[in-house]
Amino acid sequence: MIAEILLIVIVLLLLLLIFLIHRGRHGRIETRDIESAISKAWRESGLDEKVGELTTQARDIRESHRSIEQMLRVPKERASLGELSLETILSDQLPPDMFGIRERILDGKTPDASIKSTVGLICIDSKFPLDNYRKMIETEESKEKENSKKQFIRDVQGHLDKISADYVCPEKGSAEFAFAYIPSEGVYYFLVNEAYQMLRDYTRKGVQVVSPLTLSHKIELIKAGVHAKKLSQDAEKVRKNLLRLSQRFDRIDEIWRVFYNSHFKNLEGKAEELDEAYKKLREEFDRISKIPEE
Repeated sequence: MIAEILLIVIVLLLLLLIFLIHRGRHGRIETRDIESAISKAWRESGLDEKVGELTTQARDIRESHRSIEQMLRVPKERASLGELSLETILSDQLPPDMFGIRERILDGKTPDASIKSTVGLICIDSKFPLDNYRKMIETEESKEKENSKKQFIRDVQGHLDKISADYVCPEKGSAEFAFAYIPSEGVYYFLVNEAYQMLRDYTRKGVQVVSPLTLSHKIELIKAGVHAKKLSQDAEKVRKNLLRLSQRFDRIDEIWRVFYNSHFKNLEGKAEELDEAYKKLREEFDRISKIPEE
């Protein structure tokens, strides 16, 4: 839209320049002539309608931004926004049987979400303390900004400690780590830049801070792990079934040998052909029975 308006303005200026040159050659240029030319070009180009549309769109964007900004100021609504975006990511990337939303687990604890993985339940908390971050962004005074920044990092530390205590408990069935979900890429990258060592320390403690983008990548890795485990389990079932079939064949082999030696030993024609085919089948089952157990 903006590109179209710029193009029209350029064309309008070129037309005006041509008009001025033409009028300059044939007589004196009147102000009303310039105004008339501009007005005519403006109407015929439809620029007034496009500017009107652009103004309406800009107003809508401002209203949406103001609405979202207001939501981020209110802790309850901010938490709801984080939970909603978290639920959207999980439902888009995982089958329903692989995750839960606000389910009571781990001796009555209720994380905002949890993922069933090969290493246990991965709990996710999306209630992130952002009040001091907002103060830091909004203030212009450098000392107050620095104080808000320090307080925000302290808030984050306290929140990560709580997540570690509540949701990192492998002895109760959780994974050895949990996710602290920040529904804002801007806040996440601020922490990466300003508190990188702190994030690394908490990762070692089992609490990983994630944004919408990084959480999506981690979910794909979790899905790959679950898929690989399922394939391994299916392969193990096939191996066990083959071994069971081989064991049952041993019994058939025993009965066959008694029957063959008692009744078919003197028959050479078809019996030998049948025995040859049988020996080949026997070799195959011998090979199956030698599959090593993992």
